Amino acid sequence: MASNGPYLTVVIPAYNEEARITDSLGRVIRHLSTKPFAWEIIVANDGSSDGTIEAVRRVAIAEPRVRMLDLKHGGKGWAVSRGMLASQAPWRFLCDADLSMPPEQIDRFLIPAAQYGYDVGLGSREAPGARRFNEPFRRHLFGRLFNRAVRILAVRGLDDTQCGFKMFSGAAADRIFKVQRLHGFGFDVEVLFLARKSRMKLVEIPIDWYFHGGSSMTFRKGGLAFIDIVRVRLNDLARRYRGINAPASAPPDKGAR
Repeated sequence: MASNGPYLTVVIPAYNEEARITDSLGRVIRHLSTKPFAWEIIVANDGSSDGTIEAVRRVAIAEPRVRMLDLKHGGKGWAVSRGMLASQAPWRFLCDADLSMPPEQIDRFLIPAAQYGYDVGLGSREAPGARRFNEPFRRHLFGRLFNRAVRILAVRGLDDTQCGFKMFSGAAADRIFKVQRLHGFGFDVEVLFLARKSRMKLVEIPIDWYFHGGSSMTFRKGGLAFIDIVRVRLNDLARRYRGINAPASAPPDKGAR
């Protein structure tokens, strides 16, 4: 990365987010604008058919640190991987467009990243100190059952793999997302499986999480994500993750203060 490039890239995957993308971008911009380091926001538009593109372009005119990748529809995992690989920043933050985690809590990921270093920081709704607000019991129950399946079949020792807020070092992002194969909602499991396979340092970070109606996640998609857990294991057995085995630990970065 060039010395004058961004220290942090926030990647926001977006599919038909016209109704809230302007407000969400405004909230993220206002928070990042208080920071002493260079930053950018990449909106990875996953082939939206509504006014998402026009809404993002209007924001980008006023704030040039916002840029958009206009992609053909390929799924959330596809959009995330394209956004992550479009950045050269040493830290890259995955941020759901609904901002169910307040953007001010990005600081919870930055502080340990700068002081201690890690490869992947996972926003966790289950770690000590985390709080959930307004989540329907049925959705919470499904999430816990899914996490149990993930821990048995793919990634052990993590309490929350599906939260849409994660921080990656640049080295980890480049290694993981170049190898990633799943493009649907089960991509989170694959990403963390690859991180563990490469012996990366993973840290769960407690967040405040607010349930918002209108999420693009459905129980049908959740069922497909269960299938993706099995696909990760089959891909590994078929040796489709070549090139991920070497450690990719990044040294602590002193750029954020």
